[in-house]
Amino acid sequence: MLQLILGGVRSGKSSLAERLCQESGKQVIYVATATAGDDEMTRRIARHRADRPDQWPTVEEPIALAAALSAYDDERYCIMVDCLTLWLTNNLLDTKDSWQTEKAKLLQQLSTLRADVIFVSNEVGLGIVPMGSLSRRFSDEAGWLHQELAARCDRVVMVVAGLPQVLKGPPLD
Repeated sequence: MLQLILGGVRSGKSSLAERLCQESGKQVIYVATATAGDDEMTRRIARHRADRPDQWPTVEEPIALAAALSAYDDERYCIMVDCLTLWLTNNLLDTKDSWQTEKAKLLQQLSTLRADVIFVSNEVGLGIVPMGSLSRRFSDEAGWLHQELAARCDRVVMVVAGLPQVLKGPPLD
């Protein structure tokens, strides 16, 4: 099963994804896309690590997400990817601007994945149009990515204030 969990910052989307991973009964692989560029982000990453069960291996992959999924593509696994908007940022800021290539690899791979995958992403398209060109590109690319993933995922959930709203697919238990 492929799932996309969207929400704002601190909306409860990661907590929901972690719960769904635990309920899957499968070995969970946590794919972290964040990079620690400053002290605050280092603390944020440490807090996320402390919240996860120790038996969940963490794969840190800021750019090549499709390759990370391929390495654990087995029906025994439930892979949690947290988060797609950080992955997008990393690719947009990469010296090679690897975004279009990496996005295409991920989208092409989705139809053949055997593992369950839960994607977590920030919904950023509900506010005003950003002022800078990079910020506008980020918002546009995030929106397009979410549309393409939502079309391919079995379940899409929007989390607001800790309350999950199923937009597509089976209801949550």
